[in-house]
Amino acid sequence: MELKYFRLIKTIAEEGSIANATEHLFLTQSALSHQLRELEERLGFKVFHRSRNKWELTQEGSELYILANKLFTSIDEGFSNIKHIVEGSRGAIKLSAECQSFFHSIPGFIQKMGILYPEIDIDLTLGVTHQTISQVASNEIDIAIVTSKPASEALESIKVFEDEIFAVMHKENQLNNLDYLEASHFSHIHLLINSFPLEGVSVYEHFLKPNKINPKKISAIPFTEITLSMIEANMGVTCVPKWQLASFKLSKELVFKRIGRSGVKRNHYLVVKKEHRNKKYIHDFISSFMEDFLET
Repeated sequence: MELKYFRLIKTIAEEGSIANATEHLFLTQSALSHQLRELEERLGFKVFHRSRNKWELTQEGSELYILANKLFTSIDEGFSNIKHIVEGSRGAIKLSAECQSFFHSIPGFIQKMGILYPEIDIDLTLGVTHQTISQVASNEIDIAIVTSKPASEALESIKVFEDEIFAVMHKENQLNNLDYLEASHFSHIHLLINSFPLEGVSVYEHFLKPNKINPKKISAIPFTEITLSMIEANMGVTCVPKWQLASFKLSKELVFKRIGRSGVKRNHYLVVKKEHRNKKYIHDFISSFMEDFLET
């Protein structure tokens, strides 16, 4: 039974006659009469008892009227839900990362998001990276990429992937003869990092600090190209995941050395306020981010 017949029954019942229903259905009285007659012939029973001044639903017609109301209520609710979904797909996300490794790959991801989800505006915040958790809690940023799960019950952490930190050095560096680096070896190393404080440097936080070791010398160099040039000149060592350098043309003079017998591995999490987690544009961002970085 077509939807138009349910609308016909509902409108005639509520308006009291075909004559009154014409302007609501935008059809002539003759056209409506024809549709009703056609419907009753298909059904094999009358929908209305007709009189000169009043049209009343038959018992069968009353059941169809009840069904029509349920049907149109359901349709209205469905479109209302769709509207909320569409509206919920739009939003702005302020994004930051605790580990500066991500700042090399995030712009490409944001570009892809702009194509797939043009209704989501992503702003990459390059502020103080060691304060990303507190920035999420205070609504300064919406999503943080971190390597340690926060303890706050107001925040939700979604594990994205695990990686391993390697020491990158010149092949003539005397430490290249070792199978792996122990914490004590770093007391003789000139360590090149992106920025201070040291608490934001993964190799220090996850390996050197627990072993109470400080490098012989530390230099903060915000540009990876300069860091790689210094290592190529055997002027220091940096510690990064291999994927961070995937977009750079590396010299054949450089080597990757494992740190610790089992390696220094870390998890990466997306952190968002629980109250924002189910917003559709937040959900779409997180799903796409996980798909993209699982390939890393």
